[in-house]
Amino acid sequence: MKTILAPVDFSAASEAVLAQAIELARALGGRVVLLTVIQPPVITNEYAALMENRAKIIKTKERNAARRLAELETRVRAAQVPVETLQLNGAPVRQILDQAARVAADYVVMGSHGHTALYDLLVGSTTHGVLLRAPCPVVITPGPKAAKATRAA
Repeated sequence: MKTILAPVDFSAASEAVLAQAIELARALGGRVVLLTVIQPPVITNEYAALMENRAKIIKTKERNAARRLAELETRVRAAQVPVETLQLNGAPVRQILDQAARVAADYVVMGSHGHTALYDLLVGSTTHGVLLRAPCPVVITPGPKAAKATRAA
């Protein structure tokens, strides 16, 4: 059985990731592993008050992510595709790569938010980081803006 790892961040791009992962799993007779990674808030001296609330912020993020991940899991099951869910904390690129190896992913399906190259240079791109180091093929689905532009052309 082929394994499709589908990292989701619950952004608008996640809808395309979910649809592509389901489609690929059906075509290959595979399963989908839905993964979400909760990145801890970055703390600097200017945000000392945030440091005090860090555990509360993370716990809230974890609860919200668990609820949303369960909703996506239900949708994959409704499509009659075997599914597993994972919710982890840490650096998204590292966690995605580690899980791709751990679940022996045949494909990673990720979304593109359609940010500019400058944005990616300054902030970084999870998709780009995974694409450069993935142990398997990476399928990149266009973000909502890119999909609309393609349909309009």
